[in-house]
Amino acid sequence: MGLHTAGTAVPGTSPAIPAVSRRYAWLVFALSFGLLMSDYMSRQVLNAVFPLLKAEWLLSDAQLGSLSGIVALMVGLLTFPLSLVADRWGRVRSLVLSAVVWSLATLGCAVSASFGEMFAARFIVGVGEAAYGSVGIAVVLSVFPIRLRATLSAAFIAGGSFGSVLGVSAGGVIAQVHGWRWSFGAMGIFGLVLATVYGLLVTEKRLGTASNKHSARAGERAPLRTLLPRLFSSVSVVCAYIGSGLQMFIAMAMLAWMPSFFNRYYSMAPAKAGLTAGVFALLSGTGMILCGIAADRLSRNLAARKWTVAIACSLASLVLLMVGFRLPTGPVQLVLIGAGTLVACGTAGPAAAMVANLTPAAIAATAMATLTLANSLLGIAPGPAVTGMVADRMGLLGALRVVPLIAIAASAAFAIGKLFYEKDLRRMGLLPDVSLKNLELQS
Repeated sequence: MGLHTAGTAVPGTSPAIPAVSRRYAWLVFALSFGLLMSDYMSRQVLNAVFPLLKAEWLLSDAQLGSLSGIVALMVGLLTFPLSLVADRWGRVRSLVLSAVVWSLATLGCAVSASFGEMFAARFIVGVGEAAYGSVGIAVVLSVFPIRLRATLSAAFIAGGSFGSVLGVSAGGVIAQVHGWRWSFGAMGIFGLVLATVYGLLVTEKRLGTASNKHSARAGERAPLRTLLPRLFSSVSVVCAYIGSGLQMFIAMAMLAWMPSFFNRYYSMAPAKAGLTAGVFALLSGTGMILCGIAADRLSRNLAARKWTVAIACSLASLVLLMVGFRLPTGPVQLVLIGAGTLVACGTAGPAAAMVANLTPAAIAATAMATLTLANSLLGIAPGPAVTGMVADRMGLLGALRVVPLIAIAASAAFAIGKLFYEKDLRRMGLLPDVSLKNLELQS
């Protein structure tokens, strides 16, 4: 982010004009997106083969859950430190190494002979995947104009939703035909092929980060003690973290409990309920992209409108989901719940764009890791669990009627962030003597 007049940029931020061609930038995005899908396919393929593992190794549900939970645990613990290492050591090198690690570990799952070996392999999958999302989005944002940040952030993050659905569905089909080992094998081979292509076509030198003189002047190698406080140095960036995390609470609660909702209230068999819930997961990913595009287009003349889009998505999810879950079962209810699902994650792109705008480019991956951590602590981790606890008291339908109320707090956080945005930019020296509405015009 920055103020520009023909190639100038605000200190500490990315240059106004990317150092690569548009065609190469889209190649970087496509490969990064593909690897993110591989990340989530390797993570979620396990869910498709739960029944087969349980039957072959006589595992308990707790053991099956631990095979899934260990990946999430390692991602949560290591995202921030590994993203910080990537910012200093090299983001592209870190991405390729991460992809090779999780792909080889997924192949390790394919040849596991016991629960212990599978657990160890899944542990390494988590280590490999820990920082990919935050580092990958930092690389993508570095090669595109600032005016596309919300769109690219949303599209990249949506890759997780698409990868999850593809991992479960493709993994189930492969397991049915060739056995569960080939489900892991196919995901591991896919990841290794993509990592090889990525390493050959994307390098620090080709991205222009290694020799970017402006970045050097801007403090790419400034001491961490001066850069890290900038992750929390403004009210608006903290509000972006909080608003995004709270909104993610709703999205993750929906993702976790929609199969049970369809099973209990629409009398769908588990398989059909899972497939139907998968459609809603795809709606969530699609909504991220559409809302990100809307945020970028509406903010061309006034950057603060990204906050407005986030507020609108949050409040829309509140109204649509609360009304939807209070209607009787039927097509109208499904349409409203689907619409609410579409906008529930629409805040992801604008929030990521605001974090990128308000933090130094030198620690872009670390900033995205901080956002990821906020999403995990406020939304991804507690959303399904808290919803389950409420469901034990009120029934699942009652819980799903209450969950959308979180959007009130999320929209309030975004509103406060918008209120302080211009003031924070000026205080941080990112908006000197220029109106906020001109912030991105020349990006």
